[in-house]
Order: sequence, then structure tokens, then C-alpha cells
Amino acid sequence: MEYAFVIEPQHYEPFENDEEQLEKCQEWGLLSEKASKAKTFYYKGNGLNVVCSIVGFVDKMTAVIQLDNDQKHCIHPSYLKEMQAASYGAKHTAHAEASEASDGSGSEAAAATGEAQGAEGNADASFEAEAETGMSSTKSVEEMLEEAGFAFDSVESAAAIPDAVEEAASTDAADSASDPAEQTEEKPKSKAKKEKAPKLVLPEEKVKMIATVKEFTTVPNHFSDNDDEVVIYEAVSITEPETPVGEAWSSHSATLKKQELEVGDIITFEAKIVAKKLTKHPVAYKINNPAKINKEEA
Repeated sequence: MEYAFVIEPQHYEPFENDEEQLEKCQEWGLLSEKASKAKTFYYKGNGLNVVCSIVGFVDKMTAVIQLDNDQKHCIHPSYLKEMQAASYGAKHTAHAEASEASDGSGSEAAAATGEAQGAEGNADASFEAEAETGMSSTKSVEEMLEEAGFAFDSVESAAAIPDAVEEAASTDAADSASDPAEQTEEKPKSKAKKEKAPKLVLPEEKVKMIATVKEFTTVPNHFSDNDDEVVIYEAVSITEPETPVGEAWSSHSATLKKQELEVGDIITFEAKIVAKKLTKHPVAYKINNPAKINKEEA
């Protein structure tokens, strides 16, 4: 039997192992930082209460679960977290019992229960549809910016457009006010400034990398009670093939904490690197799930 409400992921990142699943669930707030293994999760939307498995993710705001009939479904991690509470859905049951007690009619109680389940299902579908629409709109904005000639790594970088326009206008005004001869000499330099640096092409698979620990910090997580711990790296480079990256960041996961890293440590590792800006920091690339970590001698 297939569930009609399911939002099947078109593309998602499946977990490669239990450690990666544990790290992601901790990042979402579904498990505590001290947890050493995953627990049993339940899906309680659309009138269901069934065991589900967290099998991967589309992005930071979209988890992918597998239901009891093996269908895969996109869901917001915070919404899944709410479903784990024992009291989740209790208000609908209380409403049904109150209706039954008021008139003793079993049929009206059943209708109230059905109405509550329908409202719950509509809320679930609406919530997840909004999440899916949000992802689609983000993708569309990125594509439109690229087509317009802006080489941005994320939609957040669109905030730089007004500053870039203002700077260009100021430069043009200064050139107009200068001597014509000097203006002729300065033109080549202005053109050189406007040339864009080639966009870094990132590999899709895991690669060997080297990086230096620059700092440890935290960033707000609106879907958890605690801020996310992150590590910022400098002098990041892909070693095979040799490709300089610059600065990048990663979650300060349990795996990294075991290394007892300090600022200035040089490490080698294998990981995937993606274009994902760090909140409130000018760092454009994220390192996902570093493994085979080794400290290098300074």
C-alpha cells in the first residue's frame, strides 16, 4: 500500500554509514551530543504512527525518511523531532473523548476524530509542501543569478549586488571627473578590475585534502535549542588533483573532537567539499564528513 501524502526526494544524499547518520541526527537535534548510536524514530503524521528510518538528507533543512512500506519521504527535522514526543497528537484524542462524553454519540465522536486527523494531515502536507516549494524557489534564484552573469556560490551572496553596483557607479563618476588623457590610461586598469575570477569547479566525489585549523566557533541553529559548533579552516587545498580552495568550514563533529584539534594544526583527510556559505561568516565552502584524519608535523 502506497501513501498518497508522501513527498519522494528526486535527489538526496544517502548516509554512507551509521557514524554519518549519528552525526547528522545530532546536528538536527534529534539525538544528544552524548548519544553513541541511533534510536527508533516514529512518523505520526497523516493519521499514522509507524516506525521509520532516517536514511539521508536533501539539504540541512530536509531529512529523508523511509516508512514502513519502504517509501521515502522528505520531512523537516524539527517536525520529525516533534513527532517523537509521547504527547504528540494527544490533543486530538482529548477532543474526540470530549465530544463523545457531551452527547454519548459514537458517530459524532468518530467524526470529530476523523476531522482532527484530517486537520493533522493537512497541516503535515502544507508544512512539507512549503518546505519543498522553498527548496525549489532557492534553486530557481540561483539559476537566474547565474544566467544573469553573477558567479555567486549561494543565494545569500545576492546581498552583495547593491554594493557592487554602488562601487561601479562611484568608479565611473571619478573617471568622468579626471583629465581625458589620464582617463584613457586608466581604462585598461578598470577593465582588469571588472574581470571575474574563474569559478572553482568542485569534485562530486570524496577527495584527499589538506587544511590548517584557523578557529573554532558557533553559529545559530534555529531548529535546535543549542548553537552548532563549527571549525573554520584556512590554506585548504585538494591534493589529488592539486587545487587550492582557500577557506572552508565543517561541523565540529564527534569524529573531529576525538582528534583534540587546536588552532594552527595541519590535518590531512578525505571528504566531500561543497559550495555552502557559513552563516554570518565569509566562508563559501563546506567540508562534509571528513574521514581518515591525520595530523601533520608543523
